[in-house]
Amino acid sequence: MNFLGTFLSHLNFKDLIDIFIVTILIYQLLLIVRGTKAAQMIVGLGVLFALFWLGITFKFYSLNWVLAHFFDSFFIIVVVLFQDQFRSALASVGTRRNFITAFAKDEYDFEIDEVVEASGALSREKIGALIVIERTHGLLNFVNTGTRLDCRIHSDIIYSIFESSSSLHDGAIIIQNGKISAAGCFLPLSKNFDIERHLGTRHRAALGLSEVTDAIVVTVSEESGRINLCVEGIFYLCKTEKELGQYLRHIWSNESLDNSLKPIKTKDMVR
Repeated sequence: MNFLGTFLSHLNFKDLIDIFIVTILIYQLLLIVRGTKAAQMIVGLGVLFALFWLGITFKFYSLNWVLAHFFDSFFIIVVVLFQDQFRSALASVGTRRNFITAFAKDEYDFEIDEVVEASGALSREKIGALIVIERTHGLLNFVNTGTRLDCRIHSDIIYSIFESSSSLHDGAIIIQNGKISAAGCFLPLSKNFDIERHLGTRHRAALGLSEVTDAIVVTVSEESGRINLCVEGIFYLCKTEKELGQYLRHIWSNESLDNSLKPIKTKDMVR
């Protein structure tokens, strides 16, 4: 109690601001790593800190020597371990959470309708597809891995790209600023080791991109014809074209992902 009283007596307004900022940073860090492999890494670092404390308390000299040298480079190790999380956090600084900032509401309805119509046609014929829609995080690095198109969004164009006879059907198309920027693009596969093994490369790529960017990814399964929407590392099943359109408009209008969207676990998915 005396310690608490002494602490409060020396606390001033500047200290409160300092504590508040640090608290926000820690909270944001926990939000970033929640549900990812990074959360397990944090637990592992916590165990190392506990061992270090035990080594100091009971004077385990060899253990202290090893851990002391480890923690000398602690910040470098943290940056290496959590590079994807830091990249995602820094990319979010100063950006607005709009779905596609270049579109006004009366302009994006057409684009949504075209994506929905193409996805429905592909689903009915069980043609696999991977459609990426850029939000605030730039996707130029991924655009450059494919073939540049820079054409208007139209359901017939999207459908023709993913037909088996097309040379671009294996990759993803990326939509930017109301245009199909590129097709046949390569996306990063998810680093989440806990996802189900039955998921194919298409769904792993959708999950991987949504883990490192805020892009919206629409997938169509060539085995089942099911349409899934992937955002922020979570899949959402779209049972009908109408539901896909509702989901897209929901996110496009910058609404939070609440109970109106029904996430599905990867173990319940069919490729």
